[in-house]
Amino acid sequence: MGGSGVVKLACVLVICMVVAGGEAAISCGQLASGITPCLPYLRKGGTVPPGCCSGIKALNSAAKTTADRKAACDCLKTLSKSYPNINFGLASGLPGKCGVSIPYKISPSTDCSKVT
Repeated sequence: MGGSGVVKLACVLVICMVVAGGEAAISCGQLASGITPCLPYLRKGGTVPPGCCSGIKALNSAAKTTADRKAACDCLKTLSKSYPNINFGLASGLPGKCGVSIPYKISPSTDCSKVT
């Protein structure tokens, strides 16, 4: 997978938890670094690597406001259209597997205007 694919995947999964409205709390590069260990799981399933959960937890803790989560959700939907190899069933369950709670389902069909 090329570097741009890793960045897109990172944004698809984590931007939904991290981006601040107007100014990003974390850059896409930082997101990619945090989520890269999740790639094998999100493509093929199996065991979630410990490094994946560490990244998810750290990035989730940066999402402080509803505006952060709404902006992140919007980015998730946009990027999901350009990255068809993600298993969204696995993606939607990943926060729970890592002990993280987010107020919406990770899915291209999520209505981001209703994110709290």
